[in-house]
Amino acid sequence: MESSGGSETSLSRRGCDNAPTRKDRRVGLIYDERMCGHYATEDGDHPECPDRIRAIWKSLESCGFAKRCVVLDAKNAEDNHIALVHSRNHINLIKNTISKSTQSGRRRIASSYNSIYFSKGSSEAAYLAAGSVIEVAEKVAEGQLDSSFAIVRPPGHHAEVDEPMGFCLYNNVAIAASFLLNERKDLGINKILIVDWDVHHGNGTQKMFYSDPRVLFFSVHRHDFGTFYPTGDNGSYIMIGEGPGVGYNINVPWENGRCGDVDYLAVWDHILIPIAKEFNPDIILISAGFDAAIRDPLGGCRVTPYGYSIMLEKLMPFARGKIVMALEGGYNLDSIANSVQACVGVLLGDSPIAGSPQSYPFESTWRVIHQVRQELRAHWPIIASKLPNKVFSKPSPQMDASERGFVGPHSAAAESVARTRIRPGPPPLAPVLLAPSEATAVLHQIPSSDSDGEPENGTATILDVVQTLEDIIKPFSSLKVDEDSQELQKVYIWYAAFGSNMSMARFLCYIEGGQTEGMKRPCVGSMDRSKPVEIMWKTYPHRLFFGRDYTSTWGPGGVAFLHPESNSNEKAYLCLYKITLEQFNDVLLQENGSSHHSSHPTFDMTALDRIKSETSISVETPKRGWYHNVVYLGLEKDIPVLTMTCSLSDIESFKSGTLPIKPPCKEYGNTLIKGLAEGKHLSEEEASAYIEEAYTKPL
Repeated sequence: MESSGGSETSLSRRGCDNAPTRKDRRVGLIYDERMCGHYATEDGDHPECPDRIRAIWKSLESCGFAKRCVVLDAKNAEDNHIALVHSRNHINLIKNTISKSTQSGRRRIASSYNSIYFSKGSSEAAYLAAGSVIEVAEKVAEGQLDSSFAIVRPPGHHAEVDEPMGFCLYNNVAIAASFLLNERKDLGINKILIVDWDVHHGNGTQKMFYSDPRVLFFSVHRHDFGTFYPTGDNGSYIMIGEGPGVGYNINVPWENGRCGDVDYLAVWDHILIPIAKEFNPDIILISAGFDAAIRDPLGGCRVTPYGYSIMLEKLMPFARGKIVMALEGGYNLDSIANSVQACVGVLLGDSPIAGSPQSYPFESTWRVIHQVRQELRAHWPIIASKLPNKVFSKPSPQMDASERGFVGPHSAAAESVARTRIRPGPPPLAPVLLAPSEATAVLHQIPSSDSDGEPENGTATILDVVQTLEDIIKPFSSLKVDEDSQELQKVYIWYAAFGSNMSMARFLCYIEGGQTEGMKRPCVGSMDRSKPVEIMWKTYPHRLFFGRDYTSTWGPGGVAFLHPESNSNEKAYLCLYKITLEQFNDVLLQENGSSHHSSHPTFDMTALDRIKSETSISVETPKRGWYHNVVYLGLEKDIPVLTMTCSLSDIESFKSGTLPIKPPCKEYGNTLIKGLAEGKHLSEEEASAYIEEAYTKPL
C-alpha cells in the first residue's frame, strides 16, 4: 500500500524509527479501505466514521511501524463461521437485507435497532471485519505470527446473537474466538482470555460465552450504576457467568467517568493479572476500544497512550505473547491513532512509551476493585485475600477530604469533586503525547505483580508506582482550578424546555447520563449530576414547530424547535428547570451533538450579561448543531430564563423548504406528550392535539 504521507505524528517513542531496540517480533497488521464503505449517510458527524481507521493507518505508516509488520490482506468471513455465534436471521439481515435494500429502506431497518446505521457498503465491511480478525487470530495461533492488530470496522463487541447494536454488526472477536475453539481444535487453543478495555461494556461477547469455561471474559468499562451505554445490569460486577461458566465472566464497572491510567493499572494488578496467571490462557484476544482515551467525545475517561501501552505490556508474558488485538471503539482521531501506535510498538517489542498517570486512583476505583474481588474470591483463590490496608492510606487528590472513606457515589463530596475542572498550564513548545496537566513526569515500564503479596524479584506493583509518583509528580494543589467554572457552579438559571426535555426522565439523561424509552443512543450526562432544584411550567408567546427529518438520537422524523422571535398570537408550553449555568453549558453541548465536557464554558458569565439586552446569542459549539441559538425569555423569581433553538436564518430555510418541515416520529412525539401531561397543564388528548397543530400549521 502507498504511504498516506501527512505530517509527523506527535507520539514520542524510543525506537519508533526503523532501528528497534531489540529484535522485532512478527506482528501482523490488517487494514483495508473497503471497510470505509460503511458510513452514516444521514449523519456526516457520526463518531463511528471511516476516518477512524484511516487515521490509525496513516499513523502507523508515518512512524515506520507498518514496514516493520507483516501486512496481510483482509478476508471475508464465511457464513458457517459467523453462525458459530450469530443466528441465521442475523446473518441474513447483514448479508442480504441491507445490501439489497434502497438507502431509505436501510435507514428504516436501522431505526428498529439501537444505535445502528446502514449504508450500501455495510455488508461488505462487516464481512471483511469479521474475516480479518479470524485471519490474524488463526495465524497467531498457528505460530506464523507472534501477535497481530486488526484495524477493522464496524466494531463488534455490542453485537448480540440475533441483533446488531451500538455501532456493531458482527461480533468480530467472539467469532474469532469460537472459530479457534471449535473449528481449529488441532491448534491446541483450549483456553482463551478475552480482554475488553473499550469504555462500553462488551454485552454481546459476554452473552456469547456466559456459560463457557473455555473463555475467560474480562471487561473494564464505565457503568455509572447502569446508566452508561449499553445501560442495565449486564455490566455489573455480579454478572460472573452461569453453569460451567461461573467465575469466567469478570466485569469491572466504573462508577464514574474521568478514570485514567492509574485506575486501570490498579485493576490490572489486583484483578486481571493474578487471575490471568491462574487461568493460563493459550491465546489472548483484546477487544481494543480506545474510547476510554483522553479527549474521546463519548467515553469521558482519561487513559493515555502510555496507559494503553502499559496495560498491553503487562499481558505480554501470558500465552507466550500470542495476542490478537481487534479495533472496537474510539472516536477522537488523534487519541485513537496515538493509542494504537503505542500498542503496536509494544507488540513489536519496543519499550513502552514515556508517560505518567495521575497520582492516585479514585476512591471509587478501590471500592469497585474490592467488590469485584469479593464476588469472585470463591472462584479464584488468588484474589481471596483482602486488599492491603496501605492501598487506602493515600487518598486520591481528585477527591474531597470528606470522601476519603467508602462513601456513596452520590455524596455531596463526590458531587463537589465532579464539578471541579482543572485548567492546564501553557502549551509546550514541541509536540508531545500528553497535555501538560497529564504528563508531568517521565515513568518507564511498570512490571506486573504476580499476586497481592510482596512482588517477586523486586518488580513494582501499582502501590509502588503511587509511592514513586508522590515524589515526582507535580502536586495536584499547584494546578489552577478553573475560576470561570467555579463561578458557573454558583449561578442558577431557568432552562426552558419545549421539546422532549419537557419529560423529566428525558431531561435527566442530559444531567445523569443514560437514555430513556425510544432513544437510539445514550447521553453522557453533565459534570454536575445534581437534579434541578426547582421545576415550574410557563407559557410563552412563541411558535412551536417540527423540522429536520432524522436525528441519531430518535431516528427518522422531525424534532421540536421554538421560533426565536415572540408572537402574541402564539402560545408554547415550556417546562422550566432551575439548574446551574455550568449544567446549562453541558446540556447546550449535548443538544448540539457533542458528548464531551469542555474545560471552558460555551455560554459564560459575559454571555449571560449580554443576552439580557441582545435577547439571543448564537454560541460556538464544537459541532455547530441545530440548537446553537440561546434565547432569553425574561426573568422568573429574578432568575434568567434561557432556552436553545435554531437561528432566524434557519427559520427562513424552513420557510423556503431548504430545510424540511417534518412531523415527529412516534417515540419522540410520545415523549413530548408524556412531558406535557406530567406538567398537569394539558391532558394527554390536549397535549396530542397541541403537538399535531405544531407540525401541521404552516410556519
